[in-house]
Amino acid sequence: MTDDPLEEAFARGDRRSLEQAALRLLAGREHSRAELLRKLSPRTGEPALLEQVLDALERQGALSDARFVESYIDSRRRRGFGPRRIRRELGEKGVDRTLVGQLLDETGPDWDRALAEAARRKYGDRPPGDFRERARRARFLEYRGFAPERIRALLWGDD
Repeated sequence: MTDDPLEEAFARGDRRSLEQAALRLLAGREHSRAELLRKLSPRTGEPALLEQVLDALERQGALSDARFVESYIDSRRRRGFGPRRIRRELGEKGVDRTLVGQLLDETGPDWDRALAEAARRKYGDRPPGDFRERARRARFLEYRGFAPERIRALLWGDD
């Protein structure tokens, strides 16, 4: 046994303790259902009870994958990441692909403007000098998750 009453409650599969732990995680930032399952599953011996707790939190509006995805998109976009990278990361987090696609299209910013801003932040207003410099910038922007055709349009002026 442990001296931590919360750990003991988890070991017993106490519903109230699971709810409190989930709410503490959600108070810090939005989480997807899959993230909460991953974080809380090792701490309980009853997966069905954890599912019930998460179902209740969804009904109460405390847990929402849609809200998590919107928040994640906004956060990553502000850090200079493009839609392809964001989509991949959300997939790795276990979020439904349909929901991600829908919200990337609906809540997604003007991705061309986001691409230009990411390039400006990294390289300033100085235009690329030669082919090697353009290729270097293109690799960086593609790694950040922007579409190659949009990168080409930005760096080479294609339409």
